[in-house]
Amino acid sequence: MPKLGVAEIRRPQLIDATMDAINEVGLHKASVVMISGKAGVSPAIINHHFGGKDNLLEATMRTVLRQLSESVTSRLQQIDRGDVVGRLNAIVSGNFDNSQTESRVVKTWLAFWTQSMHEPALYRLQRVNEQRLLSHLRYELKQVMPYEQALQVAQTIAALIDGIWLRGALRPEGIDVEMAKKLINDYIRQQLASQRDKTAAVAYEFS
Repeated sequence: MPKLGVAEIRRPQLIDATMDAINEVGLHKASVVMISGKAGVSPAIINHHFGGKDNLLEATMRTVLRQLSESVTSRLQQIDRGDVVGRLNAIVSGNFDNSQTESRVVKTWLAFWTQSMHEPALYRLQRVNEQRLLSHLRYELKQVMPYEQALQVAQTIAALIDGIWLRGALRPEGIDVEMAKKLINDYIRQQLASQRDKTAAVAYEFS
């Protein structure tokens, strides 16, 4: 059996320590020394295996994004493929999963978004995440509405998810998950009801 390297063995501890440090003092003050102290390793280990704080933040965000993907996927697996409303609601719920609304994860997301404007690797990671969300939404919406409309509605749902999440993240009391899901799912129901009305009107006109 091959031996695991220090990076593989320590990765969970380092990622937890990174989020803890960002939660306590913010990204700029979360030094390699502070993170390594929380993880119980030498600062040299972070620099050697991750090449510094920026790469450690990227590794941390890859873990957060993997948890996000898993939270959405696991919910979708429980919903029948023909239940478009249920599947859209599952996507929304996955984005407001506890793994994404915990205080230290929220602050890590905010730090990531800020840094992604300056670091190409983080920007690419953000774009992949953005496109994954839009892809999930478009796929479901195309089952019940024209392609162009599905694109527009998917963009709006994604904007609502990000906007409501961000507004909640900046409030002292944090994100109101139930209110967020209700607002977004109300919009989804309105759009699908409007599309059903249009379809029914067209069918009646040509009947």
